[in-house]
Amino acid sequence: MLVLASASPARRRLLEQAGIPHRVQVSGVDEAAIQHSDPRQLVQQLARAKAAAVASTVAEGFGEGAAVLGCDSLLVFEGEVFGKPADAAEAQARWQRMAGHWGELITGHCLFAGGQGLGGHSSPQLAAVVTRVQFASLSPAEIEAYVATGEPLQCAGGFALEGRGGLLVERIEGCFSNVIGLSLPLLRRWLAD
Repeated sequence: MLVLASASPARRRLLEQAGIPHRVQVSGVDEAAIQHSDPRQLVQQLARAKAAAVASTVAEGFGEGAAVLGCDSLLVFEGEVFGKPADAAEAQARWQRMAGHWGELITGHCLFAGGQGLGGHSSPQLAAVVTRVQFASLSPAEIEAYVATGEPLQCAGGFALEGRGGLLVERIEGCFSNVIGLSLPLLRRWLAD
């Protein structure tokens, strides 16, 4: 059984669509308490904290053989890290900068497999997957209309590829599902081991 240590509906949908049986247990980790200057290290630390918090309790609810997956995503644009926008004004300002340019969506993944973390006997698998995203050139009215939907406030980088934000992405280089919240190819390899 895979336990997803995330409240993200997009990650749940990815697992459902891929036919991967799972349950959800939200970690409750205070993400703001975890800091790192390197975005790749930051998302891995956040993913590990979420997975570890759930792995410590998972044997009771899901059985000893459960695997726990934690993920966290952010967008790096012109060297600046963008998580979820704080409000509509911040989302609009970001989109004014991002429109017509490239950013990197980075998702940290951490998998505690088969009882890891319960006794601390082995290390989890950790990875950061990077996907380059080219945003469409947009008019101020298009940006305002997208921000008004509220969708950008729920997503790392201020857009949801699987939602209305998909209309605003011109090109992707790398893993498609990574932009939505987790790399299915990486997870497939990990679960096959």
